[in-house]
Amino acid sequence: MADTLPTSRVGTPDIYQDLRQRLTMGGFAPGQKLLPGPLKDEYGCSANTIREVLLRLSAAGLAQYEDQRGFRAQAASAQRKSDLTKFRILLEQEGATASIRRGGIEWEAQLTAAHHKLSHIEAEIDRRGMEPPVVRLWCTAEWEFHDALGAACGSPFLRQTFRAIFDQFRQQHVTEAGKYGFATGNVAEHRRIVDAALDRDEAACRAQIHAHLERNLLPDS
Repeated sequence: MADTLPTSRVGTPDIYQDLRQRLTMGGFAPGQKLLPGPLKDEYGCSANTIREVLLRLSAAGLAQYEDQRGFRAQAASAQRKSDLTKFRILLEQEGATASIRRGGIEWEAQLTAAHHKLSHIEAEIDRRGMEPPVVRLWCTAEWEFHDALGAACGSPFLRQTFRAIFDQFRQQHVTEAGKYGFATGNVAEHRRIVDAALDRDEAACRAQIHAHLERNLLPDS
């Protein structure tokens, strides 16, 4: 469970972001009840504030709400992960293709910097294992890399939708056993994606994005 936010930072946006991060990084088990009472005490806010935040997280697909049953962390299933993977592939391919066509040297520099940071952290994971502090850094760096890939696409809506799908996809990887979806092939796969993007090879970039994520698809999906 994440540390409670400092009192000086407690506000609805801060609570939302903190709970969103916890839901996507294993702070709650799949299907775990999200009880407004304990959360209210933890964050030092009102029950109404917690309910508002949980409703927003439900709308974002990270939590579930049922009448008379309250809120739970989103359940995990192979089918849901596969469905999210399909949408993530489509959105990431479209964002990367548009960025290749529209992006200039600033985009190339942003993508290169994000990949360099991610590569360094992945090297640390290979050396130290999935220690919690490194996991948090990796999750952030991985998002920054994949976001940078489509950063020049010119469509705020595509990027916003991609973030929502990415968060739900990340959540599906997290289990009580602490598996975050990091695979030994990630380093080489990320390298191939960035190389194709910087070479302005749209077909190769789309193919590498699919190859990076296809292991999360159910057979015949």
